Amino acid sequence: MPESHGMPTLPRGRGPLSSAVSGALLGRSALPDSAMADLADPFGEDLQLALYTCYELHYRGFGGVDPAWEWDTSLLSVRASLEDRFLTALRRDAAARQPLAGLLADLVTEPADPGGVPRFLAERGTLDDLRAYARQRSLYHLKEADPHAWVLPRLTGRAKAAMAAVEFDEFGGGRADRVHARLFAGLMTDLGLDSRYGHYLDSGYAEMLALVNAMSLFGLHRRMRGTLVGHFAAVEITSSPASRHLARAMARTGAGPAAEHFYDEHVEADAVHEQIVRNEVIGGLLDEEPRLEPDIAFGIAATSFLEDRLGRRFLTDRGA
Repeated sequence: MPESHGMPTLPRGRGPLSSAVSGALLGRSALPDSAMADLADPFGEDLQLALYTCYELHYRGFGGVDPAWEWDTSLLSVRASLEDRFLTALRRDAAARQPLAGLLADLVTEPADPGGVPRFLAERGTLDDLRAYARQRSLYHLKEADPHAWVLPRLTGRAKAAMAAVEFDEFGGGRADRVHARLFAGLMTDLGLDSRYGHYLDSGYAEMLALVNAMSLFGLHRRMRGTLVGHFAAVEITSSPASRHLARAMARTGAGPAAEHFYDEHVEADAVHEQIVRNEVIGGLLDEEPRLEPDIAFGIAATSFLEDRLGRRFLTDRGA
């Protein structure tokens, strides 16, 4: 099935859940029984791909799939079962183990351990390593800022205004050529990769799918607005130092000007965003709804947990 109008092709199934969801969207099979989710690995390829497929209907959809599926009640029931399985596992394995202030302090402190994907790429990564990294991260960066936009209607006052200001930067400050998703597409072109939205979904790690799914989960549910803010804080606060390493990797390997520019842009922009998110988005939200502090902490802890899993998978696959 060809891609059309910027819409990706439905992914190949990786198990009974994801195969049944894709088959149903094409009218070829029934949806999976919701109870099947209880038997699936909550972080495994099958459940994560099935959930990613459900969520993608709220973004651009898929070529050849009726847009009415977005709000189909039977599919939403299946999605709710997948979400419950995933969220239960996240709450179990990624619970915040210290207060919010401690988590925020940890985010701004680069670990002394020389490990981690950005440092590996900066110091030893090859162009093939950078291409492998970009293929994985494309599942997020080609929709960068979109999952976070869902929280805007759920915020008020300082938090809303500050979140909108950061999102405005992410969307290029009103200039299409500076939208961060477009900048990442330029990076992919420099690396000789296909920059079409969703093109590398079939090769996406379960760990990468889980990270993007967490953004969608937190963003789509109003009750999780604090968790989404915590996730956003983790992304923005850690982005600038990581981007410095990745810009160095792009320059050292001669990846190309657009590849370097993407990370140079994030070094500068996210250093500013860090202060806005800490002081205005989180500070403003806690002034309005102090009871959401544990949710913000969970959002940070869950994001760090999922990023760590993704980093370990990538480094293992690269033999590092």
